[in-house]
Amino acid sequence: MGSVVHRRLLDLESEQVTPQITRRLLWGQRLMAAYLEFQRGAVVPVHQHENEQLTYCISGLMRFTLPDGELLLRSGEVLLIPGNVPHGAEFLEDTVEMDFFSPPRQDWIDKTDAYLRR
Repeated sequence: MGSVVHRRLLDLESEQVTPQITRRLLWGQRLMAAYLEFQRGAVVPVHQHENEQLTYCISGLMRFTLPDGELLLRSGEVLLIPGNVPHGAEFLEDTVEMDFFSPPRQDWIDKTDAYLRR
């Protein structure tokens, strides 16, 4: 059995992934939460992963590229992306969002997510 973790979100270690992307991570055995801040103009290239992803836009505006077209995600909206579905995003405003992954993204934990660090 794991231990209960209680932290203040903004006290989690901040990682500067690129000059335009900052993230904070917390994960357990089967779930990962990521708090991300994007500057306007940031781009996450189209990629896919086995992990199911739920994205919650806290503030800002992002344009997702999905197999069946583009989708705007605004403040207060959520997007559920099944595993292995190609997707990417462009940030049209400074944006704060949270991603939840199941299972946790091992490439983010290991910092081997080269597609994001370009």
